[in-house]
Amino acid sequence: MTSEKNTSTQSATHMFEFGAPEPVLNNHLSEYTGTYLDTMGEYYRPPVSLSGLADIMNANPHHNSILHFKKNMVLKWFIPSTVMTYATMQRLALDYVVTGILYFQVFRNGFGKVVRTEWLPSLTMRRGRKKGVFFKLNKDGSKTEFKPGEVVQINNPDLKQDIYGLPEYLGGIQSVLLSEEAGLFRRKYYSNGAHMGYILVTNDADLDEETAEKIQKKVQSSKGPGNFRSLYLNIGKSAAKEPVQIIPVGDIGTKDEFERVKNITMIEILSMHRMQPGLSGIMPDNTGGFGDIEKIMRVYHELEIGALQQPFLEINQHIGAGSVSFKEPTWQSQE
Repeated sequence: MTSEKNTSTQSATHMFEFGAPEPVLNNHLSEYTGTYLDTMGEYYRPPVSLSGLADIMNANPHHNSILHFKKNMVLKWFIPSTVMTYATMQRLALDYVVTGILYFQVFRNGFGKVVRTEWLPSLTMRRGRKKGVFFKLNKDGSKTEFKPGEVVQINNPDLKQDIYGLPEYLGGIQSVLLSEEAGLFRRKYYSNGAHMGYILVTNDADLDEETAEKIQKKVQSSKGPGNFRSLYLNIGKSAAKEPVQIIPVGDIGTKDEFERVKNITMIEILSMHRMQPGLSGIMPDNTGGFGDIEKIMRVYHELEIGALQQPFLEINQHIGAGSVSFKEPTWQSQE
């Protein structure tokens, strides 16, 4: 808050401002940093922030919903086994669609046969410099080292490196962040009090110093911290017809711009996930809707879900054939 006074005349001119603008988000997650060894040279660092990918899930409702939808599509047709349980697959599927990587630990009996698997979180797993060695970073700063062959890693391929996987949606993160910024801006727009910044102008030669300062304090105390600035200005000895004026800085027209940004980012998010609106919980804005949802689901299964199942079927190469399998959709069995 700044305050200025001009006391050269009998009725001083007062001017102050408050509520300095604040950046609502500063995130450069989508910048590719490369894959390098850590300072100790034991394991490789991921090319992007994996915890950042998890945080961004909550930045936009469409992005979050679609990721969980894809996870559910893996689980819907998954057939659990003694080696790969439903609970383990549930975690593996969520890791894969969010980070592009999944890890699990393999447990064998005395004859070398796989008896069970256990999920390992992709956010804290690191690939070691030595072939087949993996590390798990613990909350206390320590790390757990796994023996070669004890951990299986499945990656979504990346053109620049083959150490870690990356999610397919990485190129659309800016749309997710823009949508979040628009939502945060709108919240600040309303929580500011008057829903807009304004200039309060008084033009009165009889407004003394004490009264002007009281108005200044009242205006200041009535506004909370926000992203907008409001200004009080007292001009002494003016011939203005209106002694008190409120001049808005913004207007409700910004609502149209907000809706335009949200609609554009929604379309971009659906495109980056290759998701049909009718499957993502979006309400149609026309009476015709999005078409036959059953036909849409069949096409989606043919084009997307079959390909999404392939990385999980690859697990069979590491723990034995038949450990992971998927049933056919009911409409295929009826044809």
